[in-house]
Amino acid sequence: MPNRIRGISVFILCAILVLLLRLAQIQLLEPESFGKHHINLLEESVKQRAQEFLLDDGRGEFYDKNGRALTGTKVPSLVLFPFLKDMDWDVEALAEILNVTPEEIEAAVRTAEKPIVFGRPLTEEEMEKINRLKIPGAFAVYKETDGKDTIAAQLIGVIGENGKLFRERYPDRSGSAKTPVGLTGLQKGFDEFLIPDENSRLVFHVDGKGDPLFGLHVRYISPANPYTPLKAIMTIDGEIQREAERIADLHKMKKGGIVLLDIETNSVLALVSRPNLDRANPFSGDGSKNFPVEAQIPGSVFKTVIAAAAIEEGIVPPDRQFDCDRPITGEGEAERKLGVLDFPASFAQSCNYTFAQLAKELAEKDKNLIEKYAERLGLLEPVGWRGDVFRLPDFRQLPDEEGGRVFLNDEERRDKNFAALTGIGQKNVRITPLAAANMMAAIARGGEKKQVRFVSEIRYADGSTMFSFPEQRMAGENISPDTAKALQKLLRGVVEKEKGTGSALNRLPAAVAGKSGTAETNRYAGEKQLLNKWFVGYFPYEKPKYALAVVNLEVFADEGSVLPIFADMVKYLHGKGS
Repeated sequence: MPNRIRGISVFILCAILVLLLRLAQIQLLEPESFGKHHINLLEESVKQRAQEFLLDDGRGEFYDKNGRALTGTKVPSLVLFPFLKDMDWDVEALAEILNVTPEEIEAAVRTAEKPIVFGRPLTEEEMEKINRLKIPGAFAVYKETDGKDTIAAQLIGVIGENGKLFRERYPDRSGSAKTPVGLTGLQKGFDEFLIPDENSRLVFHVDGKGDPLFGLHVRYISPANPYTPLKAIMTIDGEIQREAERIADLHKMKKGGIVLLDIETNSVLALVSRPNLDRANPFSGDGSKNFPVEAQIPGSVFKTVIAAAAIEEGIVPPDRQFDCDRPITGEGEAERKLGVLDFPASFAQSCNYTFAQLAKELAEKDKNLIEKYAERLGLLEPVGWRGDVFRLPDFRQLPDEEGGRVFLNDEERRDKNFAALTGIGQKNVRITPLAAANMMAAIARGGEKKQVRFVSEIRYADGSTMFSFPEQRMAGENISPDTAKALQKLLRGVVEKEKGTGSALNRLPAAVAGKSGTAETNRYAGEKQLLNKWFVGYFPYEKPKYALAVVNLEVFADEGSVLPIFADMVKYLHGKGS
């Protein structure tokens, strides 16, 4: 009997000890990250006895170069709490300020189970009048919008609640499964800076039935740190971005993009990707992709690389002629007969035979030459800004950006047929529209290639600067200034010459230099092959200010010309006087 009592006592003591340890775990050790699901018990306990209305998730926001908010716009709003339905309050005075009937307000409150936003956005005067009424449960506050109308949507990127990802990225940081994290685009790249410390909300304590506790006191809770949330100041101009998106939609761009760079600062002024992002299902369909930073088949745009290599390697003397009635193999007749052309005319009219032949000669001279010049023009590595930022080594502004390529392996480098097709931007050649625009900017500058900035600086909440992203050169060699000058003349010839593939752009208010491209893809609609159509260039030719790339992906041969889009952008920017 004593042994039995002793055993029961030990069991009870062990059970009490386990309970005490569990209680310590809940209340002392892991109150903000409990169990395998890392539940924030403090937050959950508050939810059980409070009604909350989120005003701002506390995440840092993006602004355009002129300081206009691109995400998280704050709208003056009227918030009504549902306990108003059980009170006598001055609904008539509120209705008079809003110019609505009292019945409309009462109906909204009567059906509400949680705090709601009522009516249209308020004016500053209306906000002051409403808050002077001091109605418990009726507050005029600034409410963050849902971002449905955000421009440059794919560039800025998507955020979402992902507790597992949050814990992987920030194991030493407090937060919950509902803390928004950057999943794509700049939101992903700048997540370390934008992740919220605390949100802003209205909190009202209730009992189990939802009735008020502690009188009718609603608390406003906001971050205590005056320096957060941080602001990411982008290089894009919101006005230009909106117009670029309008032009893309006007010309019914279904799949593709537009990239506009400021040549002097090598910064993105506008970046459009189509189709639009579906915010209800952000990872479904092509709207989830940012096509300007994805590597595409460039077609004849890549002839710019072959031209640069041929000039520097001295294989195109002024008197050299090419039979452009011949196909790229050199045997038989080409589908598009252009006659006998010199090198500048071959470039202007985009003669495939010329550049297939030159590519083979370059490969015979050195199998790595084509890739060498692609690298010198900045087409192989991602071109977005990267560098050390505080404790973040090799920080990339846009981690989703892809690099380019010329060949897949050494066998392809040694194959003459591969070299010929590579010379006209086919086979395994891939470049991004962003890199193509950056190549044009480098040529316009005299050959110097630079990294592309999307964000110029990070600011504290009070407007002071936390970090400025300097202009930076891209690593590696450049083409020579003489080669750049020769390329400038070739690119101008594409537009200026009567039979140039860009001659439709010759009567614009600003002189354009550039290169067209029509690339065959391995995709078909029925029996019709789909093509990628490009035009990349810069303007004004005499004093270059803008580099522009326009690409329409997977269109039929008789549709989707990008020249009208390019032309409309040139006309808009010239008319803008910027």
